[in-house]
Amino acid sequence: MAGVTGLPGETGAGAGVSPVRVLIVDDDALVRAGLSMILGGLPDLTVVGEAADGGEVPAAVAAYAPDVVLMDIRMPRVDGLTATEALRAQPHPPEVLVLTTFDADEQVLRALRAGAAGFLLKDTPPADIVHAVRRVAAGEATLSPTVTRTLIAHVTAAAPGRVGPDPRRERALRLLTGLSERERQVAVALGRGCTNAEIAGELFMSVATVKAYVSRLLTRLDLNNRVQVALLVHDAGLV
Repeated sequence: MAGVTGLPGETGAGAGVSPVRVLIVDDDALVRAGLSMILGGLPDLTVVGEAADGGEVPAAVAAYAPDVVLMDIRMPRVDGLTATEALRAQPHPPEVLVLTTFDADEQVLRALRAGAAGFLLKDTPPADIVHAVRRVAAGEATLSPTVTRTLIAHVTAAAPGRVGPDPRRERALRLLTGLSERERQVAVALGRGCTNAEIAGELFMSVATVKAYVSRLLTRLDLNNRVQVALLVHDAGLV
């Protein structure tokens, strides 16, 4: 597995607290080196390994047990989309942050549907990359309102001139119809890219209550993360 490397020098985030373990997957060695420099010197994050192709991801995940995988999409042998779909289908997989050069790519949308927690543009400022990794590790998706609007436009444009029933829309409406009114309100807020704090303020809940509702939505809808809830709301045409 020539492209997979483990990185020494892990540092703890404090007494009794383990740092977030990150695996970087990208065929560009310079990108991997840059991300390692950005993330490697922080006390609460540690880069445990690198892989140069999606085909190396299963072995790398087994070897390094990452909490978060930074996954490039376009790689020469096994692309990041295929790797993400296979990884997220496994029991207790790490979270996946997709790396891309395009913010409205059909492949990005497919990766999010497969269970990726969000995506980063490769020109994202270093501080924002760090923030995104921390958010994903904490169970929050990196789906900002701006990105949400872009995705909505992309979903709408994906099948222009559709005639007849839309199975994806019908499925989404069927699933969301089974929710309580409050659950639907939280789901729609997720579809707009709202954070837990923003939802709490909008719906007059505590943040802890919002987190409980999000967990309940994931269970009831049989989804992996809040991004998938947002996409389901988009499919249903509720935002």
